[in-house]
Amino acid sequence: MKNRLKVLRAERDWTQAQLASALEVSRQTINAIEKGKFYPSLPLAFKAARLFNLAIEDIFQDEVTMVKS
Repeated sequence: MKNRLKVLRAERDWTQAQLASALEVSRQTINAIEKGKFYPSLPLAFKAARLFNLAIEDIFQDEVTMVKS
């Protein structure tokens, strides 16, 4: 799964720690999600979408969807 979390975070000039605090997870979790080593739970994906005021699909995309687009 690909995600735009790092880009969205950088656009707001947030550190991983700041984003982690806003999403109530550890900085290590944010790092792992950004690197594609960990997939967020559905509740966490919804929380991120609300935080960035985007649809989940605008942040997280499976690689099959990306190939078809």
